[in-house]
Formats: sequence, C-alpha cells, structure tokens
Amino acid sequence: MKRLLAYLFIPCLLFCSCDSWLDVVPEKDIATIDSEFETYDQAFVWLKSAYVYMQDLYERYYDVAYTGSDELVADNYLRNTLYYHPAGLDIIAGRQSVLDPYNDTWFNISSGNAGRCRKDFYTQIVLCNHFITRIDNVYNLSAKDKSEWKAEVVALKAYYYFELVRRYGPVMIVPDSFDPNQDVESLKLPRSPVDTCFNYIVRLCDEVMDMLPSCTAKQSERRGYFNKEAVMALKARALCYQASDLFNGNPDYANFKNKKGELLFSATADPKKWERAAQAAIDVINLCRETGSAALIEGNSANTELQAHMLDIERSTQTFSWLSDEVLYMIRLAGMDGTWFNYTLPKFSDGSNHTLPGACLTPSMKMVEMFYTENGLPISQDLKWVGGGNPYALSMETDPKYTDVVSLNEPVLNLHRRREPRFYADIAADRCYWRLGTGVNNVYLIKTYQGEGSGLNEKRLSATGPQNITGYYLKKGTSSSATLYAHQQGLGSLGERPAAIFRLAEMYLIAAEALNECKAAPDEEVYKYLNAVRRRAGIPDVEVAWKNAKDPGRVKSKTGMRDIIRQEWNIEFAFEGYRFWNVRRWKIANVELNEKSLGWNVIGSDANSFYNDGRGPVVVYSGNKFVAPRDYFWPIRSEEVQTAGCVQNPGW
Repeated sequence: MKRLLAYLFIPCLLFCSCDSWLDVVPEKDIATIDSEFETYDQAFVWLKSAYVYMQDLYERYYDVAYTGSDELVADNYLRNTLYYHPAGLDIIAGRQSVLDPYNDTWFNISSGNAGRCRKDFYTQIVLCNHFITRIDNVYNLSAKDKSEWKAEVVALKAYYYFELVRRYGPVMIVPDSFDPNQDVESLKLPRSPVDTCFNYIVRLCDEVMDMLPSCTAKQSERRGYFNKEAVMALKARALCYQASDLFNGNPDYANFKNKKGELLFSATADPKKWERAAQAAIDVINLCRETGSAALIEGNSANTELQAHMLDIERSTQTFSWLSDEVLYMIRLAGMDGTWFNYTLPKFSDGSNHTLPGACLTPSMKMVEMFYTENGLPISQDLKWVGGGNPYALSMETDPKYTDVVSLNEPVLNLHRRREPRFYADIAADRCYWRLGTGVNNVYLIKTYQGEGSGLNEKRLSATGPQNITGYYLKKGTSSSATLYAHQQGLGSLGERPAAIFRLAEMYLIAAEALNECKAAPDEEVYKYLNAVRRRAGIPDVEVAWKNAKDPGRVKSKTGMRDIIRQEWNIEFAFEGYRFWNVRRWKIANVELNEKSLGWNVIGSDANSFYNDGRGPVVVYSGNKFVAPRDYFWPIRSEEVQTAGCVQNPGW
C-alpha cells in the first residue's frame, strides 16, 4: 500500500498542464506498477484506492451542492469562519476564481502525508485506467471476479467523467494507456465536444451493464462498489443532463470551440435526446420492479396516517448499516458526516448538545414555500388551502389529523398549516412538532421566538456565535429513531450511514420530465411516473389535484407540466444536493440564485414582531451572485490554461 500511495502522490508525478491526466513515470516505475497486479491482495488495494476519492465528495458540509444553493441560508458566523469554511458559500456569493478555483476537481494540488499531491477526477481516472488495463494479470483472481472488478471500475470511471462534465462542460477524454516515451506535446489533448463526452459516458455504462450483479446480489462487504442498477441509473442521469437546456443546443455556447477549432456544443436542441433519457430511466424502473431489487419506500406504520407518510419520506433517504429498499447505490464516507449536524441542529438550552456550535445553516423561505399544500398544489394555486387569504396570518389548527405534527388549539402561522407530509418531514417550523426518539411521547414542540427553547438567546444578530437567521430548522437527514438530545451520538448508534448516490425516485422523475419534453403535450404516461412519487408522499395524483387549482390548465400543457415536474424535483430531493445542479441544467440559475434570501425577524420575542406583523418574510441575506453564462461552469485553473493553451470556459 505504501508503494501504491507513493506512485500516486510523489510531487512530480503529473504534469501541471492540460495533459495533466498523464501519469509521467519512468519506465522502471511502470514495470513496478505492473508488479502491483500480481496477486489478489495487491489488486484489491488498487480497487479500494480507485473508490477512495468518492468518499470525500459527499460529506454534506463540504459538498458545494448542499451549501452552494439557495435551499439553506448561512449566518454571518459561518460565512466569516475561515477554518473549515464550506466552499459552497463562496460559490453562491460569486467568489469563484480562476487562480485557485473552489472545489477544483480538474487539476487540484493539495498537501498530504506524502507531500504535495494531486486530488482530482483526472488523477482518479488515470488510476482507474491502470486498474482496467492490468487486472487481467492477477494470477490468483477468478475470471468471474476479474470481470466484475473491472466492470466496477469502468462504471466508476464513467461516474468520474460525468462529475467532470457537469462541472466543466466539455472535457478531455484521456486514453486508457500511453507510451511513456511519447512526445509530450502530442499528449496535450483538446477538450471534446460535450455530446462526445456524454456519449462516451453512456458507452462505458453500456459496456459493463450486464457484467455487474444486482444491488441485492452484492455481498455485504461489496455494497460500496457499482452494481447493475447503479450503472443503469448513471446512464439515465447522464442522458437527462445531455438533453437538458444547458447542454442541448445552448445558444450561449454556440461559438465555443476547442483549440482545434471544433464546436463544443450543438447549435440546435435535439428532442430525441429526451427520448433516450426517458427510456434509460424506464429501464431502471422496470428492472427494479421485475426483480424486486428496489422500490419506493412506503407502508410504514405510525400513530396517524400523516405521521406514517412522514416516516415513509424520512426512511426513503436513510442508509443505516447499508440497508435501504430505495437507494440503488451508496458510498462509504471518509468520516461519519457529523460535521453537517454541527451546523444544522439546534443547540439546546440545557447544554445536552454542548459540543455543537448551534444551527447556522437553516432552510430558506423559498424552500418553506416550495412545498405543496395538503392537496398537492403550490400554495399560490390551492383555492381551498387555509392560507390562501394570507399565508402570513395566524389561525388555530383543530383537525386531529395534525396531532403531534402541528400544535392544536393555539395560534399557528397559516404557512405552517395544512401542508403536505414532505414539508413536515423535512423542515422543523415554529409551533410544529419534531419527533425524535423511540418513545411514543418523544415529540418536541418547536418554538422559535427570541428567548424561547428553539429561538435565539441573544436579542440582536451577531457574527460572534452561530444563529438561526431564518426561523426554521432542517429535519432531513436526521432520524426519528434517535433521541433529540445528543442526536449525533444517537445516529451513530443506528449504524454506519453511507451516502445515497442514486434513489429510485430520481428515475421516476427523470422519466416524467423526459417524456413531457419529447411529447407534444403531457399524457397518462407522463402522469404515471410523476404520480408514483406523489402517492408515496401522501398527496393526490397530479391530474386530480390540479382540477381544483387556480390555473387548472397547466397540468395539460407542456410548459405548465414542465414547471410542475420541476417543483416536484425541488420538493422530493430538497436538501439532498440536487437543486444546485438542476437549476444549472435547466438554465434558470441566473434567476434563482440571484434572489435575496428571506426568513423571519428572528429577534422578535412575540408573534407580531417575529412574523413581521403579518406583512410577510424579511430579507436575511442579500449576497447571492450568479453571473450568466460564466457561472454555469467551473473555471479551469489559470495555470493550466496558460501552460498548455487549454481553452478556458467562456466568461473566465
């Protein structure tokens, strides 16, 4: 293992240029690498090493898709923190840089135990290529294992390329092997057209799809490696991105060329790309249904029907002890993801969570208002919703359906009443309950006025300590089976929590979105896949719900259904890192990510002052900045561009 790490991390291993994918190793070291593939144990070290980088990608606190979107709002304490500062906050504030890019996964040099080293997707792709071209040389590995291991790494390589493309757009596709004596100039590859990149990813998936076992057939110790359903899901996700507005006939990049003068984006949109995406997603759904390998989680029992739906939603994302009926693929994290809860859970007044700084990453008002009403409609469309007159007024909830969910028989904000189950499962709101603990009575009423149990202790806003500046807390990712106090430790007792990479619900939404885009108007097939997700969420079918809407015709038009499906994405995958990427592929980030963040007057000590006298939310942060088209893609490090003449992304 020490020799392997040395090959990967010695300082001059890779060129610092657009040929920097190249593993520049003397010929004798190439031979030494070959010797690492002589035995099972040596090859298994390489296999694990190929997957190691993924373990760092999905720690939520460091994943820019969580902190770089408009779903959560950070306070000034976190924004001003230099130590362990999440890069997503700098990206959403428009501080991305060509000199030292945030979340640089193209060419990233960092310091490690073995000195300065490369830590990026291209380094991992080269490692994958070493494995793929040498695994057949292992003498004591069965032919079946050789085939499966190789397929797992080919799928991983496809995944790394996908992550590169959605960050940078057109990328270089590097050869599987090379001659170490080859002229360096000939290895300074141009960026490939974006369709070529996506087609390559899909081809890699197709090559290994039938070589991999089902997720349920994987041995427990090998569940962190790609399976059949996962590689099929990757194909569907890649095709969905290829068909989306950012990549499919994007006029902003119509004249973008590589250094050979080749156009990197198609001039016109191709609707057939949506057909391919739809079929790929449907293939995953059909396979899971036919084999029973995965299904949308539903049917849990609880004290009330509403609480049962909330439990279904909660468990749809859980992966404790590597177990889930819905997650198609999960990856072990480098840590236990505990840092996330340091900044999202409350710091309770009794000191039981004294190790936590307190919540300073909290749900935005945009997300609070994103969720549907109990009737499955946007709050602006539901003619029967209690908050239709004024969502920011107070009234009393009396329906026993909301027992232990919303406080009964006392004034509650209309915005928090009669909402869909996903709202109550994902967000902790004022005068609503948070169930945490295995006991029947382990429900806690959240009160967020200043001086109350979940409100600010301070009477003014300050950057010297963590503060919840929106008035809401994030439930998603917690577990009602763990105690409220010392919740992090309680989660740890439930077992290891690998990150969920693909959920089956994603395939249903890709199918619905893609079918809607390739048809003249939505039909029963579009509704079918969308309704599968809605039914699990405990809300009416889309065509039924919209009969009672302010604008009922939206469900029958392509553009109206597009907005409905996009809102479904935003709700079903809220706070899971999807919206960051979706608003980019839909080409609406320049609108969504330039809006001010809203919340409540959290220094208000009573209902009137906290809720701004019924006038609606207040601005809590106004520093978001997204410049189009520049910010749709990451910049390539300027050193890379200058050294090798690599074409920079437009605007950088």
